[in-house]
Amino acid sequence: MFTCAVCHANECRDELVTEVFQIDGQYVLVDRIPATVCARCGEESFSRDTTEKIRLLVHGQAESTKSIAMPVFEFA
Repeated sequence: MFTCAVCHANECRDELVTEVFQIDGQYVLVDRIPATVCARCGEESFSRDTTEKIRLLVHGQAESTKSIAMPVFEFA
């Protein structure tokens, strides 16, 4: 049974999400990650297998499928 680690809600949905990671000062985007998403607050959680696959992807164990340019803004 699902319980959200943030808001403790019990309702969730399975989704494919996109996350940006910072690896050694470089930003890496991973698209279409299977996640469990809290229906109340939107907190995303990943299975151990998914987390391990993401780790391998972002640490150079796979070729990227594409590259994108991204505008960067400084808030301060």
